[in-house]
Amino acid sequence: MIVDTSKKILIVGLGLLGGSYARVLKRFGFHISAITKEQSSIDYALEEKIIDEGSTELDEQIIGEADLVIFALYPHVFVEWIEENQALLKSGALITDVTGVKGSIVYKIQDMLRPDVEFVAAHPMAGREVSGVENSTATMFVGANYIVTPTEKNTPEAVQTCMELGRLLGFSNVTTLTPEEHDEMIGFLSQLTHCIAITLMTCNDKENMEKFTGDSFRDLTRIARINDLMWSELFVANKSALLDQMDLFIKKFNELKTMLETEDIDGMRSMMRHSTERRALFDKK
Repeated sequence: MIVDTSKKILIVGLGLLGGSYARVLKRFGFHISAITKEQSSIDYALEEKIIDEGSTELDEQIIGEADLVIFALYPHVFVEWIEENQALLKSGALITDVTGVKGSIVYKIQDMLRPDVEFVAAHPMAGREVSGVENSTATMFVGANYIVTPTEKNTPEAVQTCMELGRLLGFSNVTTLTPEEHDEMIGFLSQLTHCIAITLMTCNDKENMEKFTGDSFRDLTRIARINDLMWSELFVANKSALLDQMDLFIKKFNELKTMLETEDIDGMRSMMRHSTERRALFDKK
């Protein structure tokens, strides 16, 4: 379906990610509409020709004409939107999302969703330390990873469409995981790293340290500039998996601490070599 540019795409939540989706998909010739809270976001997107039409209201015509609906909302807002407004979606519509947790929302939405509308969850592993459609870019997804999390309720055709969407957006690696596998993986690769950055940024409040820092501290704490409303919700929504990953980190950190206390040079060097080998696997090719 997605390669047919006659199909209409609606983005609900025109922020950083929603705006970046719109920028890329508009270039392929799709008709892009948007519904979002701020009129200023709609005005900006129309002026920049990121979208064809938009509204801050639940415009029944815009919603009812959309063949593909991309939800770029906080998890609880996404669930509430489906609960309250799914009757406005056209029969046969395909919906997807950008939500950073899956297990706590995918089954809930699929269970409540009309049988003639299908939801295939996805997670674009990309972002910036800024927000808003004004900061969206058409290149944000280049070289990044895109995870689709289908369930037994999804059709192969819809899953394929969602994966093709990721490829059109420019992601270099488009793959599938179960919602549970996704949440375990994301607990480590994304949420734990944010926890570490937050902790590192707040464990020492000595004044004027920014005048003496080097790149290592800036690199490690880049993601400490964080949207507290969104990330606290994501942490709680993935609480079990994230706590498991935090325990793993604390255990390994304490091992390194013990090596330092006992001046176990061989142990530290072995851990550092392992770290170096593992890090090479994560370098973007």
